[in-house]
Amino acid sequence: MTFIPPPAEELRFLDAELRRLDAHRAQLLARRAWLVSVLQSAAPGPATPPFGGPAPATAPRPEASAPRVQNVLLVLGGVLLTIAAMAFTLVSWGHLGIAGRAAVLGTVTAAALAAPVPLLRRGLRSTAESVAGLGLALTVLDAYALHEAALADTDGTAYAAVAATVLAGAWAAYGTALGALRLPRPAALAAAQLPLLLTALAADAGPHGISAALLLTATADAAAALLVTSPALRPVRIAAAIGAYGTGGWGLLGALWLSWTAPDPGAAARAAALLLPASAVALTAAWRIAGTARTAEPGRTGVTSATSATSGTDAPATSGTPSPALPSFSPQPLTTALLGALVLLAALGGVLRVTLPGGWAVPAQLLGALALLTAPRIPRMPEQVRHGVAWASAAVQGLALLWALPLVAVALFGPFGWADRPWSGGPADARDAVTVHAPWLSHSGPALAVLGLLAGALALLVRNATWRQRALAGAAVLAWAAALSVPAALELPYVVGLLLLGLLTVAALALPVLPPTGTVLALVTSVDLAFLALADRTATLTALSALTVLYAAASTRSRLAPVTAPAALAYATALACATGAAAGWQAPHTALLVLVVPAVAVAVAPRLATTARVACELTGAVAALVAVGLAVTDAPMLALVLSSLGVLAGATATQPDRRAAGYAAATLFALAAWVRLAAWEVTAPEAYTLPVTVPALLVGAWRRRRDPLTGSWTAYGPGLAVTLLPSLAALWRDEGWPRPLLLGSAALLITLLGARHRLRAPLVLGGTVLVLTALHELAPYLVQFADALPRWVPPALAGLLLLALGATYERRLRDVRRVRDVLGRMS
Repeated sequence: MTFIPPPAEELRFLDAELRRLDAHRAQLLARRAWLVSVLQSAAPGPATPPFGGPAPATAPRPEASAPRVQNVLLVLGGVLLTIAAMAFTLVSWGHLGIAGRAAVLGTVTAAALAAPVPLLRRGLRSTAESVAGLGLALTVLDAYALHEAALADTDGTAYAAVAATVLAGAWAAYGTALGALRLPRPAALAAAQLPLLLTALAADAGPHGISAALLLTATADAAAALLVTSPALRPVRIAAAIGAYGTGGWGLLGALWLSWTAPDPGAAARAAALLLPASAVALTAAWRIAGTARTAEPGRTGVTSATSATSGTDAPATSGTPSPALPSFSPQPLTTALLGALVLLAALGGVLRVTLPGGWAVPAQLLGALALLTAPRIPRMPEQVRHGVAWASAAVQGLALLWALPLVAVALFGPFGWADRPWSGGPADARDAVTVHAPWLSHSGPALAVLGLLAGALALLVRNATWRQRALAGAAVLAWAAALSVPAALELPYVVGLLLLGLLTVAALALPVLPPTGTVLALVTSVDLAFLALADRTATLTALSALTVLYAAASTRSRLAPVTAPAALAYATALACATGAAAGWQAPHTALLVLVVPAVAVAVAPRLATTARVACELTGAVAALVAVGLAVTDAPMLALVLSSLGVLAGATATQPDRRAAGYAAATLFALAAWVRLAAWEVTAPEAYTLPVTVPALLVGAWRRRRDPLTGSWTAYGPGLAVTLLPSLAALWRDEGWPRPLLLGSAALLITLLGARHRLRAPLVLGGTVLVLTALHELAPYLVQFADALPRWVPPALAGLLLLALGATYERRLRDVRRVRDVLGRMS
């Protein structure tokens, strides 16, 4: 009987079979596609079967394409033929007659120039280019042969100029006739670089004529690069651009050198006549390039042939084909505009240099650069050209500023020369005051004019909201530099110079533009004023007093206090030292006057903000070090100064956030006591240590009372060690009995107190010192006892000791553990 499955089971069976058939069909189709791709592949390569079959053997991939190999062979062939023609012309020329020479060269040249025509018809463009290059090279040899055969008496340079002109025209006509060739027209443009230069050399036109020839050639190149807009003439545009930059660069270098070395206004004017047209050409080219790029920018498609000429890429002839988007800010117009503006300013500077005396050419040149900033206001000027002109003006301004900086350096750093000759007598005027160790500059007037012009330009011309504040700050710095240099430049009286510096300090502090800038300028000016006043005693005292009062008053403004408060204390310190020196006091007595500054700092600092407070405290600490340095030669006075500083440190420690100053106070008091004892010629160490031990033990007891968990080593260890250890060291050098008796008694008392209160530090320190003191006192008797014993007694005693230790080892260990437990339970 035939089994007929249920419908659902049969349906599942059919679906499974269909899926299996589909999978097998997909494998077969994949295999078929792989076989077709292998058979149709043009470049053999490694092929992998789609499902695990072995890969067929393939040949290695070639490293150079067929077109590249073809081009290399054609170029090599053309070069070899050209070399052969040159060898024939130069070596074998003399073996032929006139007719033979003409026939050979004419035939070979005509054949080489005519051969590209059939080659182009057959589609062999690369071969045609190579043969055409050979024909162009042969025309050069024809020109050389013609000169050697028939025109040998003519001037070689003039003949080369005429030949270059004829060749340039002939090559251009040949390239136009055979428009499919790319080489002839760029070659014609390259040959066109020579006629004017060779003509100038033949006519002995001099440097001006040679520079003019180069610049005229570069102008023609620039016109060709801008006016040739056809995509098919891209090689011509490239050659023209290279010629414009290369030839124009050499021409500009020559014209700039003529302008820089011009001995009189006439020579400078002739150099400027070369530079001004070159500048106009560069600016016009930048405008044209930027304008063309801007015109092509919005569309993003249909780039015209003019845009293609400026961007240096081939554009399709049809307007509907998309092309890559041009950058919104191309560097080429910017660079060209920058070059044109710099050449214009250089032409102006060359004329001004020989016209204006005494360095005034620099301010006049700066005026020209500032006037150039108005050029970007011209309507419809492209953004790239505007930026290039602005950068050129900025470059000239920077050079002018560098030229004026030496004057500022002399005025700023010259007063420091009075540091090694204080109160040696006031100078005759402000210029003598700043030239103690440096010579004065001859161009001070023009340098001041440069600083003023730059300051005014920054303040008036920069209107951008982002840069406005920075420009005002820069203008303030430049104006400050000019004002700082005015007294010396005008040779004002010495006192007038001091007054002007003081007024400049006040004005800088009140400057509303960028407060940090004004504060820094005021601080620098005040330092300059302080050193400049060192020339005279009265001027020094007056200046330091005024600066102290000024900065103390300015410290009431919270934004200035972090700088002005420390400055006031610093000037007060200098005033105290100067007052003591003026009164004829010795340095240790002047230290007492300097102590007023740390006292004021301790009193004022808590009322200031955090930053100003820290700066004020640091300045007070520096003043304290100055006081210590002044008093170091007088021990009693040094002790007084140290104790006074300890009082100030203790007053600072009363503030909740300055508790750490208490350690400094204790240290200062201890140092003061030690210095006083040294002044009294006290040599006993206990006199130095006990004044430290007693306060340290009191502080330790107070700390344990507030914090019972504080260990005895922390509370009492330092205080006890300060006295016990130095006394123990002195004990071994002391032969008397009072110190061992007192030290032993104190050590015994400390040991008993440690045992009574179960404190580890007193117990260990006191016990150790007590044992060592006892050994010191018993040492002579032990030595006598050792001398009385026979030699064998010490080894025997050592052996017995070892036996006893070995016999009672376990009991001793138990005792040690018990002692350790007892000490561990102590604090």
